[in-house]
Amino acid sequence: MTKAAASGVRPVYPATHRTRITNGKDLLPGVDGRTFWVRRMRDVMALHVSDLGGVEACSEAEKSIIRRAAAITVEMERLERVFALAGDAGPDLDTLSLYSRLANTLRRLLDMTDLQRRSRDITPTIDEYMHAVAQEAAA
Repeated sequence: MTKAAASGVRPVYPATHRTRITNGKDLLPGVDGRTFWVRRMRDVMALHVSDLGGVEACSEAEKSIIRRAAAITVEMERLERVFALAGDAGPDLDTLSLYSRLANTLRRLLDMTDLQRRSRDITPTIDEYMHAVAQEAAA
């Protein structure tokens, strides 16, 4: 008996034997993929996957975490709209509490993907450096 068989892990099936969700054709079963919510969730997922180096660089576990983080992000954006429309009255405490819990959950999920802050490279190119030196010499 192979290790895979002993562990209960099945081999990856051809696309014709997998669900539309696994194949990436649908995001949620029975949900119209053209709605704003679904399109926004796809966008957020794509942005996070890009940050991790693309689909090929992501494990299935990371993809699953990203999917949940994207759903939470879209819901938080929906709540932010509610806050903005409330104006000076402000949000009710239950909604604010929900938002806070979602923010904490989102942070924990994103921490699991090991997303790191990347500083922008501000090192000048050789041409930029030489141009700056020439300008200083001319001054």
